[in-house]
Amino acid sequence: MDVDTRLLRYFAVVAEEGNLTRAAERLFVSQPALTKQIKQLENMLSVRLFTRSRAGMALTEPGRILAEQVPALLEGWGRILRETKNAAGRTERVLRIGYLASAANEATQHIIAEFARLRPDWRAEMRQATWSTPAAGLASGDIDVALVRLPFPGQDDLRVEVLFAEPRWVALPTAHPLATREVISFPDLWDEPFVAAPAATGRWRDFWLATDERDGHPVRIGAVVEQPDDWLSAIANGYGIALAPRSAARFYARPGVTYRPVNGVSSSQVGVAWAPADDADPVIGDFVRCCLSSRSPHVGESDHYEDRQERGRGGA
Repeated sequence: MDVDTRLLRYFAVVAEEGNLTRAAERLFVSQPALTKQIKQLENMLSVRLFTRSRAGMALTEPGRILAEQVPALLEGWGRILRETKNAAGRTERVLRIGYLASAANEATQHIIAEFARLRPDWRAEMRQATWSTPAAGLASGDIDVALVRLPFPGQDDLRVEVLFAEPRWVALPTAHPLATREVISFPDLWDEPFVAAPAATGRWRDFWLATDERDGHPVRIGAVVEQPDDWLSAIANGYGIALAPRSAARFYARPGVTYRPVNGVSSSQVGVAWAPADDADPVIGDFVRCCLSSRSPHVGESDHYEDRQERGRGGA
């Protein structure tokens, strides 16, 4: 019997979370789609894996046995895929870098130039991800390292170093009455419709809607988009407003869209992320150091990359 590893990965996350909603957020899928995948796995195995109730998803005895074995299987398969793709990258001397929107802003060029200086025989290949994949391809192994916006679903399973923070502003239609203000108070935006990322992106979507900073005030969704161009069009056409990093005013200037500072909402962070299995990879290590060299001096290091790289090699 051939079982899709995706079904096993979905099963493992549901088993770990014990809750379909939280599992769906981690996996960037809708809850109905996840329920369908679990049912498919149960039908293939002719075994009931979960007992479903309002309290959540409890493993049956066969489910518990499968849950004990699946993580090692998936880890082994993931390692095989990474090593295969890394071997191809090493052969071609290409470092695949995933990124979202404006990557690390103006620091991106410094990072790439510094990497080229350290590794003149390597090429840095930038691959832009959609907002439906906030981990920029790391979760699937399609890229080697990523420049990401925090927080994002799955970041606790990755290595992440914060590079800098910047305020969140608001992007509005230029004709919007609030666009004439120099600074806007966040509570004044609570009743506005927002342009949002897909619901399956979980924490990513919630952060850019500032759901935790509304004092319980509900969010109105005016449009859902995955690409920056669609995001700009939705705002310019009056479907809603959106929180955005301050740098969006530079990188995504467009007629019909006005950016304004916002009081009462926390800042956004940009970081570099990579898989723990690559702690000892010297090429990824060089790229991470290039990122850290561009870091603002006020950003602290709670867990140094060099320490983790040493642990990855088996050091103390």
